Amino acid sequence: MAPFLLPHSLHGSGPHHVIAVHGWLADRADYAAVLPDLDRESFSYLFVDLRGYGEALHAPGEFTTAEGADDILRLADRLGWDSFSLVGHSMGGSVVQRVLAAAPHRVRRLVGISPVPASGLTMPPEQWELFASAAEKPENRRVIIDSTTGWMRPAAWLDRMVDRSLAHSDPAALRAWLDSWAGEDFHTEVAGSETPALAVTGALDPAISADFMRQTWMRCYERGELAELACAGHHAMDETPLQLIRTVEDFLRAAVRV
Repeated sequence: MAPFLLPHSLHGSGPHHVIAVHGWLADRADYAAVLPDLDRESFSYLFVDLRGYGEALHAPGEFTTAEGADDILRLADRLGWDSFSLVGHSMGGSVVQRVLAAAPHRVRRLVGISPVPASGLTMPPEQWELFASAAEKPENRRVIIDSTTGWMRPAAWLDRMVDRSLAHSDPAALRAWLDSWAGEDFHTEVAGSETPALAVTGALDPAISADFMRQTWMRCYERGELAELACAGHHAMDETPLQLIRTVEDFLRAAVRV
């Protein structure tokens, strides 16, 4: 049987390869708002659907960050990408750190957008119940999106985000992924890494805040950097797409050509 390959789309033809991984609530369509304004001459962006999402909605799997990292490396091998930078949003931030742990020699630069740290994310019981029940309760997904964007976004946008989440994620996979990204601690596998690593946070996000990144991300990475977007919450790709692109691409351009 042929090995499973993550569904993906390629944008750009630049020499700097970048693999982008989505978050917990939806597939690679989460990056739709940034696509028109990417620098396609400097970068080749590869956007993937993890198992249980998008075009991989019905793919079987363990639905863990380690499995996701293996899938990404298999796809990079198939494309002949020996080195690349990584961008991961939220849960995807945990997945890309797993890639770094597995193949540090291949990663040029690492970017987490409101990233779950490698140490996981401990939640009080009531918050855990909110997240654990979100697989079956759309109203919980809406509360999570609303609260992590500062309770400031219009109702139509929240509805659109929930609809996208429901259409592009498998409930059983969503629930399984939660146990992995929230409950697993692999920070010792990346601690002390000298790979340049940028964490981008939104000032309106009470969960993955700049202070939280200082206590987690910045303590792991010797060359860690932190950028806070004043008008964004947890979903900067939708909330402040142009500022996010500028922040991320300026960081990626600083890479030494290989």
